[in-house]
Amino acid sequence: MVMFKVSVGLLPVALLAITPAMAHGQEISNDLGRCGGSAKGPAVLVDVRGFAAPTGKVRVQTYPATKNAWLAKGAWLNRIDTVVQPSNGTMRFCMPVPEAGRYGIAVRHDRNGNGKTDISRDGGGFSNNPSISIFNLGKPSVEKAAVRVGPGVTRITINLQYM
Repeated sequence: MVMFKVSVGLLPVALLAITPAMAHGQEISNDLGRCGGSAKGPAVLVDVRGFAAPTGKVRVQTYPATKNAWLAKGAWLNRIDTVVQPSNGTMRFCMPVPEAGRYGIAVRHDRNGNGKTDISRDGGGFSNNPSISIFNLGKPSVEKAAVRVGPGVTRITINLQYM
């Protein structure tokens, strides 16, 4: 019979090796209470304006404002997916962040709700409202989109753009 001796100090490392990796981001509901009244943050209260139609779905995602994470697949921190229900062409979202720092927010309006990006119909926008075009494939640099989020609630407005 062969016996194996495992050091207790190596147990956490062994458990990490067999534990599946957790998803980087978390899908959350649009809980405006996290950004209102006595809410302490850190969070970003985002007003999204300029919906071309009151149809489809809207996705709001928060990213760390680093070159490697910005708009990278799976690198988002929080995501809200919901049906478009604008009031006077505007919807409001509360995006909590893990700590004060620099973040970027990306918004996509999927007008027909098919889950695919239809360049000629769907709209999008980013924190700081950088211009988007077919030349940058609708992806501004992180430096143009990064916003500083303090320990409380930071308010921003994102204006949707359509090609």
